[in-house]
Amino acid sequence: MNYEKILVLGEIRDGELRNVSLEAVAAARKAVNDGEVVGILFGNKASEFASEMIKHGVDRMIVSEQEELEQYTTDAYKQACLQLLEDEKPDGMLLCHTSSGKDLAPRIAAALKTGLVSDVTDIEGEGEDLVFTRPIYSGKAFEQKSMKSELMLATIRPNNIPALKKDESREGDVSSVTFDIKDLRTVIKDVVKKTSGGIDLSEAKVIVAGGRGVKSEEGFKPLEELAEVLGGAVGASRGACDAEYCDYSLQIGQTGKVVTPDLYIAAGLSGAIQHLAGMSSSKIIVAINKDPEAPIFEVADYGIVGDLFEVIPLLTEQFKKELMAQA
Repeated sequence: MNYEKILVLGEIRDGELRNVSLEAVAAARKAVNDGEVVGILFGNKASEFASEMIKHGVDRMIVSEQEELEQYTTDAYKQACLQLLEDEKPDGMLLCHTSSGKDLAPRIAAALKTGLVSDVTDIEGEGEDLVFTRPIYSGKAFEQKSMKSELMLATIRPNNIPALKKDESREGDVSSVTFDIKDLRTVIKDVVKKTSGGIDLSEAKVIVAGGRGVKSEEGFKPLEELAEVLGGAVGASRGACDAEYCDYSLQIGQTGKVVTPDLYIAAGLSGAIQHLAGMSSSKIIVAINKDPEAPIFEVADYGIVGDLFEVIPLLTEQFKKELMAQA
């Protein structure tokens, strides 16, 4: 089939448009070629970010700021998306492979009895020859899939398909809609966050991650300082989380977050297979460990055998100097 119209559900988090929304737009443009890409945003700031999505490749926007869609809930978002799919009758829909996208996409697929390709890292070809690439076996291999369903449905992994260059001259219609949302089983009364601000791990370009080798909660401070200098985020292994050195929201791995940063610095991490499942697709991996036989060195592009409490501060100071020289 030819894809002439694709919907893209963007995401707003903490009052900001998530970058993966723009990456999903780029993926849609690959799929439709010269067809139409329709962006969707829900939430109380949806209208503010409509033009941003248009300038990154969307042809027109549909926004809704009704109260039921201010915070993500499965029931409300599912009802809204199903109504949009009925009204727009697109050839496909792309969502972000985030916690909400991973929850919502299979429910839409089940309701419409259509196929779903999740965690897509690349899209190639066009029409019937459109091929989706996704990782399998905890990132050890990749598979390519094509869609046979009338409706193409997929989620896009962050940091894999580059967003299109912003075109300030692009313009498009923005329509505001209200959905018939009823019988909600879940209502969000309040949101309590365990961590304060910072860059979302799944979208971070630089991640400094610590394992049991950080030894304590205090041991994460040098990692936080390096991450701040590099404009990155701090992550952790499950071992560090289990030892209560940090919150589980920082966990990277098979039972945590899957990340694909440009630079991944692993400090005091042994490189257990469960952790590698969450970060082995990073573009550049730097490992710091006192044990020269640590498994993490097998996947690292660069390895430093040494005490992280000596190496990390040296790296931090050197990066500060380099960045100041470039300023």
